[in-house]
Order: sequence, then C-alpha cells, then structure tokens
Amino acid sequence: MSTKTINESLRNIAIIAHVDHGKTTLVDAMFKQSGLFREGQEVDERIMDSMDLERERGITIAAKNCSVAWKGTKINIIDTPGHADFGGEVERSLSMADGAILLVDASEGPLPQTRFVLKKALEQGLALMVVINKVDRQDARPAEVLDEIYDLFIDLDANEDQLDFPLLYAIGRDGIAMESPDERGENLHILLDMVLESVPGPSHDEAEPFQMLVSDLSYSDYLGRLAIGKIHHGSARSNDQLLCLAAEGKEVPLKVTKLQTYDGLKVVPTETCQPGDIIVIAGIEDVHIGDTICTKDSPKALPRITVDEPTVSMRFGINTSPLAGQEGKLVQSNKIRERLMRETLLNVAIQVEETESRDAFLVKGRGEFQMAILVEQMRREGFELSVGRPEVIIKHKDGKKLEPIEHLFIDCDEEFMGIVTEKIQTRKGRMTNMVNHGTGRVRLEFSVPSRSLIGYRDEFLTDTKGTGIMNSYLEDYGEYRGDFTSRYTGSLVADRAGRGVAYGIFNLEPRGRMFIVPNDPVYEGMIVGEHNRDNDININPSKEKKLTNMRASGKDEAVILTPVKPMTLEYALNFIKDDEEVEVTPQSIRLRKTELSALVRHRTEGKKKKSTK
Repeated sequence: MSTKTINESLRNIAIIAHVDHGKTTLVDAMFKQSGLFREGQEVDERIMDSMDLERERGITIAAKNCSVAWKGTKINIIDTPGHADFGGEVERSLSMADGAILLVDASEGPLPQTRFVLKKALEQGLALMVVINKVDRQDARPAEVLDEIYDLFIDLDANEDQLDFPLLYAIGRDGIAMESPDERGENLHILLDMVLESVPGPSHDEAEPFQMLVSDLSYSDYLGRLAIGKIHHGSARSNDQLLCLAAEGKEVPLKVTKLQTYDGLKVVPTETCQPGDIIVIAGIEDVHIGDTICTKDSPKALPRITVDEPTVSMRFGINTSPLAGQEGKLVQSNKIRERLMRETLLNVAIQVEETESRDAFLVKGRGEFQMAILVEQMRREGFELSVGRPEVIIKHKDGKKLEPIEHLFIDCDEEFMGIVTEKIQTRKGRMTNMVNHGTGRVRLEFSVPSRSLIGYRDEFLTDTKGTGIMNSYLEDYGEYRGDFTSRYTGSLVADRAGRGVAYGIFNLEPRGRMFIVPNDPVYEGMIVGEHNRDNDININPSKEKKLTNMRASGKDEAVILTPVKPMTLEYALNFIKDDEEVEVTPQSIRLRKTELSALVRHRTEGKKKKSTK
C-alpha cells in the first residue's frame, strides 16, 4: 500500500477573489516584506499585472505564477483573474495549488465571482484561508461581511472542516494584516505565518515515478514551447528522456532541454526539481494544457483539467471593407486562424470552429468581455479583422430550447431602482431578491438570460448616472424565455465613399448621434451614426455646400459640431445588430453593414416584407 509523503519545504497557494478586491496589490506587499526587493528599490505598483491591457484596465486577465521565501519555506503564489469571463484561468490555476487565500472586500462583501472561485476551490478540497481586505474603507462592514462569507460557505455545501477557516483582516495597500478589524497591524508577517500553518505542503507518493500535469503554456524565442505545471510525484533532471501523454492516450516523446523554477518574479534554471514544486519544462513542441508529462517506463496519465463549457460565440473574419489593408500588417485569413488557434493553446476556455466560409471562424468563450479582450489583443498585434455580434449558445434537449441563465446582482441608489427593474423585466429578467440596508442604496438580485446582458452594461451605467454596480455569474441552462428588442434605434448608413465634411455632418445631426468627425474616411455601407428612430436610413456625410457667386453676411459662419464620443470596442460590440459587423484595425474601430451595397440591402428588405405578408 502506497503512503503519501508531505514536502514541508514548499507551499502552493492561489489568491482568489472578485475583480478589484485587491489580490494583485496584496501580492505586491508580500513581495516587499518577504525580502524580494532590496531596501529603497523603486518598484511599480501591481507588479504581477504585466500586460499593457491589465495595467490600463486595472484588472488581472491571465493567471501568473511567482514565489516568495519565508522562514526557509518556498511559497509559490498564483495570482488569478477576478472577472467571471476569465474563469478558465482560475480553473487551471487551482490545479497547481494545495490551498487558497479567499480575499473579500470589507464593504462590498462576497460578489458573484467570489462565489464562482470559492465553489471551484471547495470542489478541489483546497485548504482555505479568508482575508477580509480594505477594512480602512469608510463604508467597511467587516462583521456583516463575515456573516455573508459563512452563508456563502454553507450555501456551497462546505463541510465542517472547511467552515472552520482561519481568518485575518488586512489593508493590502498599506501591507498590513491583523486578527481583529479594530487593531492596527504592522506588516503581513502574520499572514505569511498563517500560510505555513494552515496550508499543507504538497503530498506525493515516494513509490510513484515522475508525473506532472501541464496547467499553463508559454513560449520562448530561444527554448520554444514551455510547459508549466506542478509535479505530483517523483522528480526530474535536465536532459531526462520523458513522455507527454496527450488527449486520447497519444504518446509524444520529449527530452528535457531545460528545467526552470520560479524565484520571485523570475524563472531560474535548475538541474533537478522536488515533488510538489511548480516548474517550467522546455523540450516539447506538441503539448497542450491538461497533458501529463511522465517517465517512459511507466506512463500513467493524471486526470485532465476540466473547464466549464462556453456560453457565448462570436464570428471572426477577414476585413472586407474598401479600407482593408491600409492600417494593419496581418490581414490574411490564415494569419487570423493561426492566431486564434494559438489562443486556444494558452486559454482553455476558448474554442475555435471552422465555418462554411474559408475566411471566417466561430470563436466560443465565457462572455463578451473575454471576446473583447481577445480582439483588443489582436488589433494591438497588427491584425485587421471584422467581428460579428456576440451571441449566446443555444442548446436543445428533450424537444425544449435552452439558453444560459445568469444570476445578476445589482447595487444602486434607491432612486434608480424603478428604471433598473423596468429595463431588466423587458429583457425577460425576474427579480429573486431585494435587500435595503437603509443607507440609501439597495441590492437587487435577478435571474436573467445571458443574452439580456449583452449591450445592457452601458445602458445601466447611463440609467444609474455612473453610480451602479452590476455583477453576474452563470447559474445554469434554462428554458428559452422568448424574444425581446435589444435596441430601439436604427443606424445612419453612408451611401457613398468619401470623407466626412463638417457641412454634411452638421445637417445630419438632427437625425441622430454621429460617430464620425470631419475628414474621417467613409464608404458605402459604413455606419456613421445612430438614428433617432428604429429604422436604418442611407445618408451622405460627405455632402459639401454648393458654392454660388452670391454672398450675404452671416451665411458662411463656421458650423459648430456636437462632440463625438470616442468609439470603444465594447460599445461597438454591444451596439451592432445581427446584420452588422465591427471593422477592427490597429488604428480604428468602425461599424459597418455586413452587406455593404445599399441596393442589395434594399432588395433583401423588400423580399422580407413580401414573405411576411
């Protein structure tokens, strides 16, 4: 009978929380206090958020590994994203951890993503620690938040051992932790000590040969594809001959050309590695997340990483507009396909399918925000592409049409409760709970179809004058709740190629809200504004003033145009209808009709009207 051995010189922990609850800031403080940086060294804020997009938006998009040394023990830390759309990152990160720090905001309390990540951690049986962060906020309510955390644990069927979690209070920005919210701590030493006491070291079987589960992939110009994961049993050395067990039992031989391990923020070469450590192996090209790397003598696969299935799909295609190829370097369909396939290797929550057209691909993921981030990353890499409206993935079971249903949480001022409730009910939402703390703000809970939330976030912020907070998580698939109108306005569509002219734009402003400014290039079929009414109209924003020999005072004064709100990718994806697309280039985001020709669109519309009579 095999006996498990605990490696006491190691700890593997994941930091999990809802978005903006302070995970990355807390990791910064742990780095500084564990001696990773010398005294007085200048260090950026949110060191772990290394992507430009993460720094701009203030959120974590991709899970990352690092390590700190504390009292002779190496602590591997995995910083995970807090947004529900990046749940796949959380699932693969937890496969490397033996424990987790659940971070909760002292004012906001447990929010939807807190529930999602906690459910995953409880399912994997991880040792949990709870840290209530930001207790210095004026609206902090640590006692109530602790009750909400207990309620959440009970709601997720936690056992008695899991309910008896160690608890600390912290101010991550100041780098202090304490056992009571009324105290004022000095540092995070108490938190690092608690990690050593509460999180067990990784266990392994001495009799088992080397086994490692690939949880992440990276790429080096010098070493090629890199496989990152936790060693479950045994150990490996540089130049070892190993085997990679892919899906369906396929065996791929590999030679370890380089072995690396985490030291602070860096990866450092090592000749050998110990069981339970998180390592980086170079020497294999054909490897995927979820594969097992093991010895040739006794190949034995570990359980593959499973992730929740995608709920949203979006069409990615080549840019077919008249302006194609003028701003981007990468425009061919094979380049777009190659980039999307590369994304599926690194992101387990993304799936790519071929379509009937050679130039278009169907990309499936967790939400429209995840899709928008992928498109933004591609345009920054020099791609030009056109993308369709995000659509939910519908299922059919026992003759019933099923759609993804989300549990929606809304926190807003009391005065906006009426308009928010009315808007969500028109989108087939049902209120399930309402809490009024008597502070002037209310907390509303709804059960809504996922398709209701596509395009609603911007509207919600306008309705609540920017003060509302909206979060949701996927509950399950439920019966289709019927159709509803997602947009009550039409589009202003350019009827010819040219450039925007101030005179033409000024005279079109009464028709609706314009998206272009003078001298912007336009083409037939390009959407240049939002119509006040629910139908589309063809217009000419390039129209110039007719010149005559007659002059009169006051006739030629300069026109003053209404300022145009800059077009963002999220707004563009939310705005378009089913017959429209977003043209994305490294410099521009334009809206367009899928069918550019006004004549063809007019004929199609006529045929539709005839068929409905």
